[in-house]
Amino acid sequence: MRKMAGLLLGAAALLTTSGVADAQQAQARGAPVYTGLVTTKWGHKVTPENAWRSYPRPQLKRGAWQNLNGQWDYAITGAGVARPERMDGKILVPFPVESRLSGVARRIEPDDRLWYRRSFTVPADWTGQRVMLNFGGVDHEARVWVNGAIVGAHQGGFDTFGFDITDQLRTGENELLVQVVDPNSAGSQPRGKQILEPSGIWYTAVSGIWQTVWLEPVPKLHIADVRATPDIDRGVVDVQVALSVWADDTDAVRLTVRSSGTPIASTILRGNRETSIAIPKPHLWSPEDPFLYDVTAELVTVRDPYAGAKERNRTAYDARFTPGERDTYAAAQVVGAPKDRVETYFAMRKISVGPGTVAGQPALLLNNKPYFQNGTLDQGWWPDGLWTPPSEEAMRSDLVFLKKAGFNMVRKHIKVEPARYYHDADRLGMLIWQDMPSGGGEDQFVTGSSKSQAVMSSDMMAQHQNELTHMIGDLRAFPSIVMWVVNNEGWGQYDSATLARYVKGMDPGRLVNADSGWLDVAPDVSDVFDIHTYEDVPNTPQRQSRRAIVLGEYGGIGLPVANHLWRPGKDVWGYQAAKDEGDYLSRYRRKMEGVIRQAKEHGLSAAVYTQTSDVEDEINGLLTFDRAAAKAPAEQLRKIAAPLWELESRP
Repeated sequence: MRKMAGLLLGAAALLTTSGVADAQQAQARGAPVYTGLVTTKWGHKVTPENAWRSYPRPQLKRGAWQNLNGQWDYAITGAGVARPERMDGKILVPFPVESRLSGVARRIEPDDRLWYRRSFTVPADWTGQRVMLNFGGVDHEARVWVNGAIVGAHQGGFDTFGFDITDQLRTGENELLVQVVDPNSAGSQPRGKQILEPSGIWYTAVSGIWQTVWLEPVPKLHIADVRATPDIDRGVVDVQVALSVWADDTDAVRLTVRSSGTPIASTILRGNRETSIAIPKPHLWSPEDPFLYDVTAELVTVRDPYAGAKERNRTAYDARFTPGERDTYAAAQVVGAPKDRVETYFAMRKISVGPGTVAGQPALLLNNKPYFQNGTLDQGWWPDGLWTPPSEEAMRSDLVFLKKAGFNMVRKHIKVEPARYYHDADRLGMLIWQDMPSGGGEDQFVTGSSKSQAVMSSDMMAQHQNELTHMIGDLRAFPSIVMWVVNNEGWGQYDSATLARYVKGMDPGRLVNADSGWLDVAPDVSDVFDIHTYEDVPNTPQRQSRRAIVLGEYGGIGLPVANHLWRPGKDVWGYQAAKDEGDYLSRYRRKMEGVIRQAKEHGLSAAVYTQTSDVEDEINGLLTFDRAAAKAPAEQLRKIAAPLWELESRP
């Protein structure tokens, strides 16, 4: 990167092409980052007024909220600054500070402090409610002040968090100040493919706010989480409802399930409890038929269920009922209007491992039937927004292309996306393998020949496990996610069997891939045996007696496309080099027809092609980095893949 001074100095001139304000921040700390010579058609349309306007939490949606995206003040200081005396300029939230769309495009060093500031006013009709300040994602460590009072801190670049700021508010205008610390690749925290000196498969590091920031009014006692777990074998959905604080006997939750807008089931249960709701003639979800059931959860007050019990003898009263009956108020009388209301949804679908079409080799099943998963490795980087897609439409476009090209699965590779990505996958019908972002130091990357896992300090393990827990907690409501990938290729891999057991215990309704790549040390826990193969003719995993066999990565056909390269004239990188578009399609066809289809007859359950799009200097994508050109028509890719399911339908 030091050899690119001329390109770096020229990058500032490109910042205005995105539609955001010109960012000439001469006084700002930190060197400019290279922002590339390509952008997306969506990036050109971004303005402070239209940047990520959709409600950011589609699985727990409330009607009243205030979007805080737009222009904020920013500053970059040293670690010893308690608060910047003046700000350096403007930044467009929610784009990371290194990105072109942020209007800043400056690198954050491990000893830097990144500051954000803006003012806001709470709507008058929120009076009497608690006000939550929510962040969709901040990389990596954030401290937050409102009107000079600290309201909280958070570590973790991939998960959502929020604070109750009611007691720090004042009438009229309020000041919000956020400080961010990000060690990037100099640290050991989960970070995925970020690196301070990007090249090859390592991409530009990102820092700071990179998802939507919003305010939301809630009552002090409110619905904190709704978890719906389908069970198609029993014909029910098991629902857990968590409240923000402990509830009393008169606090209950009314659940109403709708199918295509028509109510089909309703029940009332105690807060912080679970129940099972029968779903008549379940309409099963699949990529071919992504049917979703809507759920309304309302926090209501019911008449005291213990009223009339002699001396309120709860033990005697409870003994008259089964545990399920105690928690469900079948005949409860609701008093007054709901105190809180959220909208959510679920799908009736099942993912499992069971007998397949090849005798003795277990297969991945969808809704109790063998279902071959044809996917791509998806990095989730963008030329103008880096981690943050330029818009919801842009983000959705990748899934739309992959569906047209005959893919039914995406492996979200060591990155977590905004919640609306998974919402789109739910609605469009795309299976998701969700990776845990890798971390660890350079000496904790397990080599291909190593037979032992990395050794981590207690603090490092605690941070990794905390972020793993939050990732699953944030995402387990999305039915499109069918597998958690705990480790990738030994990148900071430690004690994977323990972690895989923990993940399976936390979310037993999904599959767990303990080790995607070469160090397979948890065969008794992992649901799949996953190998990576980038040979011109891919290998096939050895058969397993208990696990499904999958290719977690293969492919990697590199093809540079003129006028769509990140750094024209510089070296590009791919696993294999195609000479032209015809050679590219021929190589793809040879892998699919000559290897994947044969491996499927050997018992292969899934294959993940590298990758959805080019990323910076890596040119392995089906699409160019700017998503402006496909290296092969989607219709041809779909035609090549079609026999995978024709084979599956044979008697």
